[in-house]
Order: sequence, then structure tokens, then C-alpha cells
Amino acid sequence: MEPAASTKNTLTPPVHVAIIMDGNGRWAIRRGLPRALGHRRGAQTARAVIKDAIDLGVSYLTLYSFSSENWNRPTYEIEALMGLLRHYLRSEVAELHRTGVKITFIGDRSRLPDDIVGLAKHAERLTRDNTRIQLTMALSYGSRAEIVAAARSIAERAVRGEISLDDIDENLMAHSMQTAGIPDPDLVIRTSGEQRLSNFLMWQAAYAELVFVDTLWPDFSREDFEAAIHEYHRRERRYGATGT
Repeated sequence: MEPAASTKNTLTPPVHVAIIMDGNGRWAIRRGLPRALGHRRGAQTARAVIKDAIDLGVSYLTLYSFSSENWNRPTYEIEALMGLLRHYLRSEVAELHRTGVKITFIGDRSRLPDDIVGLAKHAERLTRDNTRIQLTMALSYGSRAEIVAAARSIAERAVRGEISLDDIDENLMAHSMQTAGIPDPDLVIRTSGEQRLSNFLMWQAAYAELVFVDTLWPDFSREDFEAAIHEYHRRERRYGATGT
């Protein structure tokens, strides 16, 4: 992907950017450091990217923070990630609130520690009226599980007679997702060179532009972010129609 000049005041930003933050562990291993330090550095990058998204005019930012598959990692790494998340929610939410960030969470909260669930609920309550940008953190999140849960919810409503089969369409499905009320992502960025969605927003990203960058997440910079937006604008979004 070619470097881009600053996008601020030159290109209309995508409304919704979703990012698969990949490469923390490899970043640490290449430096002979514990993987936990890679995750800590990745959290610092996330903090900077939120500020960059605000500065670039992005309205919605979704970060893939912890996937449902991440529960299969070694216990010590999960504990380190939970500790880092706990610290982040305690130390950053007040500042994000002052900045005007609305914070929401998607994912299976039943698998998260009770105190983290409480911190997440507090963040959502505190920031619910903010309008500068909506930050969605995907925690213990898997897109397949989300789709299954949405389908089950619709089926239960149909069994109760609240809706008919004719009511079931893409719009109802979208409104049954955890992301209801959030526009589908225009741009999905994945760092570290991997080129797959890894069970992230598979329904919502049906027509998103996918940009894969080789940079490991802890090294992801403002320049990388701007280059991804530049690449987004180079593409012709046809939504299944023919090109002009």
C-alpha cells in the first residue's frame, strides 16, 4: 500500500472504520520480549488510533480487542490480557468521556470476569450521550455466534407470534445484531499482513473495503491509518452493481 499525504481536509473519511488489531505477540517475540509487553504496547497504539480517528473525522470506530477464539490461548496470556483490559477501562474511560467518545461493547459478556463486565457497563452509562465518535470494543466477540444469536432471537419472536415469516428479512436480521444502530463498516483494516476476517463482523462487512497492511499493530501509525483511508478512496464501491 502506497504512503499517502495527510487525509485531513482533503478526503471525506469513511463513516465507520473497523480494525483487526493483529500482531502484538509477534512484535514482542521479534524483540525478545514477553508477549504481554506486546499487548501493552498495542494498547498504547489503540489509544493513539482513537485520537487519530477523531482528528480524521471518522464517526464510528470498532476495535477487535479480544475474540471468542482468544479464550483458547494459554491461561497466563489470557490473564495478562484481562489485566490490561481492566487497567485500560479504569484509567482511560474518564479521558475518553472528556473527549466526547461514546463507548459501547459487543461480544459474549458471560465469559468475561465480573469486574470487567461492571467496568464496561459503567463506561457505557457514563458516555452514552457523547456524540464526537462512537468507539465499539469487540470483547469475547465472534461473528458466527452473533449471527446464530440473532437468528435464535428472531425464531423465538416468530414462535411467540410477534412476527410472521414474511417479516424476516435482511433489515430485521441487521436490527437483531449486537451492532444494531451502528452503520455497517465502510473500511476494515487488518494489521500484521494476515488477510482474513477471523470471525469479525462477517455480516456487517459484506460490502466493506478490506485493507491489509503488513505493519504489526504496535507499530501502526497515523501515516498507516491515512494510507488505508487513501486506499479506500481509490476503490470503486459498487455494492454488486456494474461499474461506471
